[in-house]
Amino acid sequence: MQKYRTDMYEGMIAETVTVPGHDGSVINAYFARPLGSGPFPGVVLIHHAPGWDEWYRETTRKFAHHGYLAISPNIYQQFGHGVPEDIAAKVRAAGGVPDDDVVGDVKESLGYLKSLPQSNGKAGIFGTCSGGRQVFLVACRTKGFDAAVDCWGGRVVMSQQELTPKYPVAPIDYTKDLSCPLLGLFGEEDQFPSPQQVAQHEQELKKYGKTYEFHMYPKAGHGFFYYDRSGYRQEQAMDGWNKVWAFFEKYLGTSDKR
Repeated sequence: MQKYRTDMYEGMIAETVTVPGHDGSVINAYFARPLGSGPFPGVVLIHHAPGWDEWYRETTRKFAHHGYLAISPNIYQQFGHGVPEDIAAKVRAAGGVPDDDVVGDVKESLGYLKSLPQSNGKAGIFGTCSGGRQVFLVACRTKGFDAAVDCWGGRVVMSQQELTPKYPVAPIDYTKDLSCPLLGLFGEEDQFPSPQQVAQHEQELKKYGKTYEFHMYPKAGHGFFYYDRSGYRQEQAMDGWNKVWAFFEKYLGTSDKR
């Protein structure tokens, strides 16, 4: 994790850009990077079910602040434009975004990051809530990520009754194909995923000899990073962020050239 000095130069660029999406589409993404030539590692952020919202803008800038090329694609763009809550409601009413579309969008954003002249050639993937589920899905179904962070991703473990044409395979069933180290952060009081589902996922990771770290936080439920919600837990959130920075630094490298 980067250490601060009062004499250091600091700056970033943060803006909405257009990038390729799944199956030849063009989508919006929020992109932030440190000023300077780098090289910097990259991270793709998959937004949560409340939508492509302000928290994900802030978090994208947070990663840039810590020395990453960071991009958060709008994986809900096929449902139109409007305030994030309204678009998210449309997505829920439609039964979600197809897994294939999300994998395609994120894969294209990864290619965008790695094509930048400031890239160090390594990239991670980060997501919370439904985005945490999609992090695991993408890390299993694509190559090219060097580390993945799943924050309380529900429906990695799915019953047969939960499968749909948009979600045809439970992510846990792809575990053998996980292509990079995985960090998972979970709350003991969460039911989506429940501690039992997290334990089931962990057994699969062990079964296939995958590199992973899971941390289960007591007195925390779903979304304990979200400082603007009642589920926020300061101590657990700060510890969780420190684990994210340490994990990405280990597998992606960081740069002080900001």
